[in-house]
Amino acid sequence: MKHPHFFGYGSLVNRNTHAFTPIHASRITGWRRIWQRAPNRPAAFLSVIADSDSTIDGVIAPVPNDDWVALDAREFSYARLAVTDAVEHAANDVRDISIYAIPPHDSAPPDADHPILLSYVDAVLQGYLREFGQAGAARFCASTEGWNTPVLNDRDAPIYPRAQRLTATEQGFVDDMLLTVRAKVST
Repeated sequence: MKHPHFFGYGSLVNRNTHAFTPIHASRITGWRRIWQRAPNRPAAFLSVIADSDSTIDGVIAPVPNDDWVALDAREFSYARLAVTDAVEHAANDVRDISIYAIPPHDSAPPDADHPILLSYVDAVLQGYLREFGQAGAARFCASTEGWNTPVLNDRDAPIYPRAQRLTATEQGFVDDMLLTVRAKVST
């Protein structure tokens, strides 16, 4: 039986942040990852914008019972867009694929009052490390726009609701990547 799937390109790549299975590594063409904020969110989160020259790694997974309600609630502030033909994957049971993006009319650049949460970055990069290895996590950083946004170090008291504990190696990788992209981490 074929099911609708979502394409995850941020925290949905991390299997520890949800129970959607099975997950398949995939790649989407025509979209670029960017840090943005939505009016009803207190921090900057990842989104995507159309870019015909861009390709990004991510994952697809089926939506249980074809019921988008729980996933739509998790991804509030985002619009669900059909991207079936833009995604390369090896899954057999796919009916169609959607991606979540903050609508352009609802998005704004992040700022000091709406920083990137380090607990969110940790969860995302942990997922990329585990699914795509260090090279894939480095590609994530290099292909994501907006690292000049302030990053709030909330590791000791995570604000992100699906924060994850990182191993020492994972934390070292994240910290090194933040230096590489010249992120401004503050407490």
